[in-house]
Amino acid sequence: MARRIIVVGGGISGLAAAHRLVELGREKEIGLEILLLETGQRLGGAIATERIGEFLVEAGPDSFISEKPWALELCQRLGIAQRLISPNPTGRNIFVVHKGSLQPLPNGFLLLAPTRLWPLIRTPLFSWRGKLRMAMEIFLPRRRADGDESLASFVRRRFGAEVLERVAQPLIGSIYAADPEDLSLAATMPRFLEMERKNRSVILAMRRSGQEKAGSGPRWSLFLTPAGGMQELIDAIVKRLPTGTVRLGAKVTGLFRNATKKTWIVSVNEGETLEADGIVLATPAYVAAELLSFISSELYEDLSAIPYSSTATVSLAYPEEAITRRLAGFGFVVPAKESLKIMACAFSSIKYAGRAPEGSVLLRAFVGGALQLWLLDQDDRAMEASVHEELAELLGVRAKPLFSRIHRHPRSMPQYRVGHRERLQRIETHLKALPRLALAGNAYEGVGIPDCIHSGEKAAEAVLEALLNRQPSID
Repeated sequence: MARRIIVVGGGISGLAAAHRLVELGREKEIGLEILLLETGQRLGGAIATERIGEFLVEAGPDSFISEKPWALELCQRLGIAQRLISPNPTGRNIFVVHKGSLQPLPNGFLLLAPTRLWPLIRTPLFSWRGKLRMAMEIFLPRRRADGDESLASFVRRRFGAEVLERVAQPLIGSIYAADPEDLSLAATMPRFLEMERKNRSVILAMRRSGQEKAGSGPRWSLFLTPAGGMQELIDAIVKRLPTGTVRLGAKVTGLFRNATKKTWIVSVNEGETLEADGIVLATPAYVAAELLSFISSELYEDLSAIPYSSTATVSLAYPEEAITRRLAGFGFVVPAKESLKIMACAFSSIKYAGRAPEGSVLLRAFVGGALQLWLLDQDDRAMEASVHEELAELLGVRAKPLFSRIHRHPRSMPQYRVGHRERLQRIETHLKALPRLALAGNAYEGVGIPDCIHSGEKAAEAVLEALLNRQPSID
């Protein structure tokens, strides 16, 4: 009799889990019935691509990094690796808003730290006092205290307040939509922690490893995306799932254990019940907490304590001639001290080919995050107007947008606050008491697409391994 594994949640983590179970079932020649339950009427979660004429608009993530291999490996297994494209090889600058204008991030500035002297000397982003404070990092001792530390504390301690306020906060904010004062260094940027532990000076460690050659900010050559948008990845996964695997509009309202048969009972849409040998919960942590609240009070407490922030993307299209300042880069980030509503902006049609027709420009601004949650209370018209106004000031836009698209992502970005790793250890301990149940998603060990895919695949493998090491299937 086929063993049933239910995956709850149809975002990228849940899809990766379901797909991995299909692969494993075929590889091991096991009879598996895989059922993916999704509350909404579409799959992919935050990932969605919309075609508007010749424009390609991303609702959520527009790419993934290849440095973490799991997304690229999945694309290869799906047969879509040949569809992947890299960012435009020219104009890979990233800008920072400073005193109301765009300033390029100095070459060799890698997220938190400078690695090249001359670009640092020349940049107007920092005062001479701030530059000298950064240079002092090579003489500072290691941190002696144990325990987790906030990212803000680390940057302030190693490089000074100016680096935190003018570069680290906006760059990290654009990735995690978080306040660096709360963000766990160990959970988000562990390599910088290791650099200090092993080499004392972070700057010297990066220079020795050659990472200064990566250029400004993110290592753009590592970014990949399907030529037709991120939706191609979702569609390719769904195409590989057997007919009948996916149920849309299936809201899971309860999760229980059948102690006699040692199976799971899943309540769907306040009436139907399904029995399963194993469960993958690929939902936000707060949803998983509610589903497990009657099974484990400890899991409920730790899962519900993971906070989330909300964001929105505002995509605006303009005639090229309406933008009077040259878009010589991939976008800009905005320090909180600039008091703008935009958190960051990507020059989508500059960054990737095929995002806008010739003679047009597509921009994508980001609003909200942990530092400006109240901006999500605006209606679409007010949000579009405020974003357009700030883009007009920063980029010299002299026309109304050809169109706009706003995509809201409420409670979508988990906040890896100080102590996050310790919380994950407790969650792992609690899960040991619940055989053949695993958690997946961006709330645990990474928020990027590769992290989510890895999370889903690991959860699938763990549930199947536990199932095969035991026990009878459903009658």
